[in-house]
Amino acid sequence: MGNPRNLKVAEQIRFVVAEMLERRIKDPRLGFVTLTDVRVTGDNREATIFYTVLGDEASRTETAAALASATGLLRSSVGKQLGMKFTPTLAFVLDGVEEDAAHLEDVLARARALDAEVAARAANASYAGDADPYKRPEPDDVE
Repeated sequence: MGNPRNLKVAEQIRFVVAEMLERRIKDPRLGFVTLTDVRVTGDNREATIFYTVLGDEASRTETAAALASATGLLRSSVGKQLGMKFTPTLAFVLDGVEEDAAHLEDVLARARALDAEVAARAANASYAGDADPYKRPEPDDVE
């Protein structure tokens, strides 16, 4: 958990950048971008903005180029709206949430398939010994 002031600055940076991407940046290379997180260093000099892009690898590459070209405009807008003594530098990083989620879905699908295979084998299986392996006294032996 970070400093509450840094968390508030990060949230404001996220809001300003999202607003700028939606309304002011008209780059045709810019795809459907979602800002997932903003992290600010302890001295508020650097801000790392994590984003995802809807689409394939080509749209991710084009969006990264568009964000790199718009970084100066975005930084000046953040500086004007936040009114801080030092405007943080902005670094955009593609978030790997989609790839991680797809990997987890694949792992879960394999686990479900293996569970179904084990259940199918268990349905046709029979006990190696008696159905009840515990010794009990015969009804004739009880006095």
